[in-house]
Amino acid sequence: MAKALLGYVGGSDPRLLAEMRRLQQRVQDLESELVRIQRENDALAAAASQHGDALLKSIDVPQAEPALT
Repeated sequence: MAKALLGYVGGSDPRLLAEMRRLQQRVQDLESELVRIQRENDALAAAASQHGDALLKSIDVPQAEPALT
């Protein structure tokens, strides 16, 4: 019985190793995608803050209007 348990625990299943490699590659791909999206988001936020101020200043509102309830 001990030999059977040792063989089961000690042996490495090639399917399990292949699945682990596939999952590790997927994690790396997702981490790369996350970094790319964060950079893109930062660039869009910087552009929006630069152009957003100019857009707000270009709107001519002589007095505040009451909110509808």
